[in-house]
Amino acid sequence: PLRWGVLGFLAACVVLFAVQVGIHTAGGYEGLPFEETMLLFNDSWASYVGYNAQITYRAFALPMLGLAGVLVWRLGRGV
Repeated sequence: PLRWGVLGFLAACVVLFAVQVGIHTAGGYEGLPFEETMLLFNDSWASYVGYNAQITYRAFALPMLGLAGVLVWRLGRGV
């Protein structure tokens, strides 16, 4: 049914966003070691993860459009 496609799309978006935040967070700020990265963010993990979530949010439009295109194509074939 259509509702499972929409729920699957939303779940895929949430998972993709979480994976991208994790990748950005694991890399350190601009490739710096974590000790120096934490110095830049005053030893605050919350601000560091929030910063990476904000960067990911801004870069998230293209993957989400790709997923939306696939979903619309698949749902259009079923009608």
